[in-house]
Amino acid sequence: MSTEQDATLTKGTAGSEMVRGERIVKRFGPLTVLNGVDLSVKRGQVVVIIGPSGSGKTTLLRCINHLEKIDGGRIYVDGELVGYREVDGRVVEDRDANIARIRSQIGFVFQRFNLFPHLTALENVIEAPIHVLHQSKAEVTERAYALLGKVGLSEKANSYPHKLSGGQQQRVAIARALAMNPKLMLFDEATSALDPELVGEVLKVMRQLAEEGMTMVVVTHEMSFARDVADHVIFMDKAVIVEQGPPVQVFENCENERTRDFLGMIR
Repeated sequence: MSTEQDATLTKGTAGSEMVRGERIVKRFGPLTVLNGVDLSVKRGQVVVIIGPSGSGKTTLLRCINHLEKIDGGRIYVDGELVGYREVDGRVVEDRDANIARIRSQIGFVFQRFNLFPHLTALENVIEAPIHVLHQSKAEVTERAYALLGKVGLSEKANSYPHKLSGGQQQRVAIARALAMNPKLMLFDEATSALDPELVGEVLKVMRQLAEEGMTMVVVTHEMSFARDVADHVIFMDKAVIVEQGPPVQVFENCENERTRDFLGMIR
């Protein structure tokens, strides 16, 4: 982390916030992809991030669970600083074990399903709870069956990924993330790699999670999902948040010309 970050770190406020980002900066070489971004996600809230390709949406998600190291600012998840700690007044990267512990509490569903091809759907779901959380196989297997039922795939428990459609694979990926009992779910364009007729089955699962009160940060191009499910919509462009607010404000009464232009192109 650069010297842009203050040496004095105060523990984030647990309160009603699940995610708090303060002046987040991320660079790839000379390119700044996040330029002083502030973010607040309350418990049980669905925050949807929209914007053109290259605006910083995916990078912001990856920074939340430290898949990308930030160059400035701070990110807290459930009141804990992510990725860094203070030692003798200096900000240093946190211990791998502590980063892994925090990351294990954050479910991440990627654009590509990233299932283990040599494992069945059931085996994909139970892998992390057994090896990361050290839970018993019997306990995890019972929960995995329940989760596969939750995403509508009870009958596919013993199927390998190559026997599943893209939508089914993505639903297994969601069940796999849920198997870790996350306090936060991140979705990075979870439907963009799917054929159009398969998108709905994944969005249905995501809608159900939202109804159940799961805290979610969702990067998507599915504007109907953003309109209908989001509590808060963020529009990003050129490494910054350009506009944000409730869906009706962003979609119907946006104030920024860049937001209007973007929404006009995708409607």
